[in-house]
Amino acid sequence: MPLNSTTQYALRAVLYVAEHGSAGPIRVDAIAADLRAPRNYLSKTMHALARAGILKSERGPRGGFRLARPADQISLGEVVAPFEPMTERRCLLGRTTCGWKNPCSAHPRWEAVAVAQQAFFRETTVADLLGEIADAPRMAPSHDIAAHEVRPPARGPAAGVPKTPSRRTTAARKPRG
Repeated sequence: MPLNSTTQYALRAVLYVAEHGSAGPIRVDAIAADLRAPRNYLSKTMHALARAGILKSERGPRGGFRLARPADQISLGEVVAPFEPMTERRCLLGRTTCGWKNPCSAHPRWEAVAVAQQAFFRETTVADLLGEIADAPRMAPSHDIAAHEVRPPARGPAAGVPKTPSRRTTAARKPRG
């Protein structure tokens, strides 16, 4: 079952904090910039993770977010839980009453997938994924950017917009007469 965008941002943010947060708390601005995520949206998501005990939020000029516990003690299921409950299995076809007593046409095949998905989120830790990132850096959270999230730069040479000189530098270049 695909995860909603908030849950995806939550997973990416927790992985980012776990990967980069050993020196101290990381500010939302830095995480949002590297993940190319909307800052305010990500901030709300991260505060929800702090309320859930996944992250610690620290205020002040040197504040930011860090993991509340070691990465090997945080399952992906805990990260996902505030946004999508993984404990309940939902019918793939949307039926309200679906089970072995009253199965939908997809139930026999979907049951195995749903059980495997629950096991994945329950048994996989943030540290497990960090180990895979260490083995293959291209798997880092900053590379997990969907095509619709890629935003071209608004200014500068990469945007194709020449940098306009400030008035101060323009005035300094005028010959004095």
